[in-house]
Amino acid sequence: MAKVSAVEKNKRRRRTVAAHADKRAALKAIIKNQEAPIEERFKATLKLAEMPRDGSKTRVRNRCEVSGRPRAYYRKLKMSRIALRELGSLGRVPGVVKSSW
Repeated sequence: MAKVSAVEKNKRRRRTVAAHADKRAALKAIIKNQEAPIEERFKATLKLAEMPRDGSKTRVRNRCEVSGRPRAYYRKLKMSRIALRELGSLGRVPGVVKSSW
């Protein structure tokens, strides 16, 4: 099981990303627009730099929803390989049959 503080920090980052997503997208559109005046693009760059760093989507870490483990994460299942193996052994994952002989 991962540290509770690490899991909570990641949840807080997800909320921050969701809250600032629209504003960040608008500023990035201004920055990438080559027809906009250079002064306007520079001001947009400064405003983007003033925004919280945790508002960036790349700051969010994929974590297992069962254990909170940050590594060996399957995106499709939203869990780690270890949690998948345990739940598969118990028969709690639909479509997964774990055999032993």
